[in-house]
Amino acid sequence: MKHFIPILLLSLSTLSCVTTVTPEQKKMPKNIIMVIGDGMGPAFTTAYRYYSDNPKTEEIEETVFDRHLKGSSSTYPAPISGVVTDSAASATALATGIKSYNGAIGVDVNKKSVQTVLEWAKLQGKATGVVVTSQINHATPASYLTHNESRQNYNTIADSYIDNGIKSDLYFGGGWKYFIRKDRNIVNEFKQAGFHYLDDYQGLENLPVNKPVLGLFANSGLPWALDDTNKYRLSTMTKAATTHLSQYQKSTTGKGFFMLIEGSQIDWAGHVNDISSAMSEMDDFAKTLEYLEDFVERNPDTLVIVTADHSTGGLTIGAKGKYAWQPEKLRSMKHSPTYIAKQLIKQKVTPELVEQLFNFELPDDDIALLIQNKHDKIITNNTHISKLRNVSNVEFSLTLTVKRIIDKYTNTGWTSGGHTAIDVPVFAFGKQSNLFNGHQDNTDIAKKIFSLLGK
Repeated sequence: MKHFIPILLLSLSTLSCVTTVTPEQKKMPKNIIMVIGDGMGPAFTTAYRYYSDNPKTEEIEETVFDRHLKGSSSTYPAPISGVVTDSAASATALATGIKSYNGAIGVDVNKKSVQTVLEWAKLQGKATGVVVTSQINHATPASYLTHNESRQNYNTIADSYIDNGIKSDLYFGGGWKYFIRKDRNIVNEFKQAGFHYLDDYQGLENLPVNKPVLGLFANSGLPWALDDTNKYRLSTMTKAATTHLSQYQKSTTGKGFFMLIEGSQIDWAGHVNDISSAMSEMDDFAKTLEYLEDFVERNPDTLVIVTADHSTGGLTIGAKGKYAWQPEKLRSMKHSPTYIAKQLIKQKVTPELVEQLFNFELPDDDIALLIQNKHDKIITNNTHISKLRNVSNVEFSLTLTVKRIIDKYTNTGWTSGGHTAIDVPVFAFGKQSNLFNGHQDNTDIAKKIFSLLGK
């Protein structure tokens, strides 16, 4: 019974809201969609312009990012953590308007809970939703949905999605290992609370109109876009989510919705210095924004805000003093370096296999390098890939070699396996989008959203 008391309190708070529409409220968007490209610094959106360019035309076509650029945002955390943020502190800033320490989930520097824009939107009677390509209890979605002193407390964070009151009407992402455990089956608890549950993308086509929805599609984060059964899974989930929330809010309060969308694995590709996966994740992210352009056209009472929580990897478009960046081979790739490495381990390395996996021909010296590194592991101090993907030494070695080969042919450079402190771009379109013009701090974005939600 204790699980349903917070939900009742939220419902009572919603019913107590004033229903009279004031002139000021008429200026406020009915739907607000916050979109975060995790790790998507300005080099990523610039690289995507060249990656997505039509090589058959002389001009370089604009992208959805070019069409909606409004300004920039600083990303630094609370002083106790210096000037380079992690995803938790930055998401907390974007969700609450408060600076906090690295690792903080919806709490201030004193580890006290701070209300989020999603929580406030729910209290105002709006439907709410979260769509991510990470697990749904990862740093960014968690910072909008709950409060915890550490992003690493994954099970506790998952538990809180029930124990602290259900804050969202829709959850799409990964996370079976955290929500279906030996000690607790949180999926069943969501079902008992009236949620429709699905665990494959096909189920997105037949969502019940009048029920909240939980969709978990992977054990942890979703596969790389290059390797997934649906390479445009973020845009597919977003289409289903906007359709469902539009219908669901009509069947409940009729007050619109607030939704968080995150392209989580742009950051993961930056951490492991993987340009092919980064561009594929960016392509899925861009297709998501292009769909949202159409959604806003059909639903003009909607605001879409897009930014990054920070930049990752120190991506350099052009390296080693060579005045060139060549994304042509990236466009042809069908598999991630991780997948390629696994296949090279399983099978005999031949020119035919290598060409099949890379989808372009490699010279003999690169093939010889792959064969060598299948047996003689590369020694490196970059451990991000093993942490993120829990891989063997030989897979680590071959994955690293595959990425270095791709970097060589594209002339891509990296300066870090972590985050950087550079400002990130801000994009917006739809109703009241001009509020986000110019330079702002990441906390300002949350404060502006709160104001549009009547706080």
